[in-house]
Amino acid sequence: MKNITFANPEFFWLFLVLPIVIAWYFWKRKQFAPVLKVSSVQGFKAASSVLPKLKPLLFVLRMLALGALIVALARPQSTDVTNKSRTTKGIDIVMSIDVSGSMLAKDLKPNRMEALKRVASEFVEQRINDRVGLVVFAAESYTKTPVTSDKAVVLQALDGIKYDNVLQDGTGIGVGLATAVNRLKDSKAKSKVIILLTDGVNNSGFIDPMTASEIAKEYGIKVYTIGIGTNGMAEFPYAIAPNGQFLFKRMKVEIDEKVMKDIATMTGGKYFRATSNQRLETIYNEINKLETTEVMEQRFYNYDEKYRSFAFLALGFLVLELLLRKTLFRSFI
Repeated sequence: MKNITFANPEFFWLFLVLPIVIAWYFWKRKQFAPVLKVSSVQGFKAASSVLPKLKPLLFVLRMLALGALIVALARPQSTDVTNKSRTTKGIDIVMSIDVSGSMLAKDLKPNRMEALKRVASEFVEQRINDRVGLVVFAAESYTKTPVTSDKAVVLQALDGIKYDNVLQDGTGIGVGLATAVNRLKDSKAKSKVIILLTDGVNNSGFIDPMTASEIAKEYGIKVYTIGIGTNGMAEFPYAIAPNGQFLFKRMKVEIDEKVMKDIATMTGGKYFRATSNQRLETIYNEINKLETTEVMEQRFYNYDEKYRSFAFLALGFLVLELLLRKTLFRSFI
């Protein structure tokens, strides 16, 4: 029997009595048989019968009945568990991602953009009870996916991110943040979060990053900022060859960490620096732990009692033992 539990397992200790009863039976069994003493048995004709040999069957039936009764007292039961959960504190999250040409730098493997897409996808999959949106920016920005609970849509949008010259190249941190704020300002969620990732210095856009931060603060939006890029030098794309392939050369990594820290501090978030694939993954895991969603779970147990079948089995053994005792074995008892 699968998924069977016992409500009163302490009754199984009664099985220790069975060996004592069996030993007592074999010790006393000769005393149960009536004995007639005669001087000679030559005048009696031997009659073969298997009934005397089967007499212990009565004791076996009684032991089986006792065993079944012990199991019934232990109350075997199957349990069906139903879980119902509801989110008591939902979080709306917008990931604002830099898609400028510098995101093709190879200090993360295979490059910054592909490393980010893999880690961000894992992050989205873990936010089961939250809504997630996606904003991309370079010198300009736009909403790639509005805030939604459909994770498949967000994951598909993440997978489709690439450097394609749709946006003017450059790094507009302010416009990237402002677009993300615009997606969250009317949200009714208890908590609103932006994860802003860039690998450069603000050099484009018509909105100052600190102005966008003030707007985010006014709407109660927390901003986690991530600067992606190793310390020192990295291979950056600087031109496109005639065959369409990017040409790379080593250049100094520059990230406007002061602005990123100020944005995080003003909005109650936190600044992180991702210098490797492993560090980037650690950062998203840390944000995942910092922004937890409260979920209330109700668990319902439905018990199906199974003791009745063992009780009836014990009764059946006793009835069979009684019938045999009063019929076939009547002359031997």
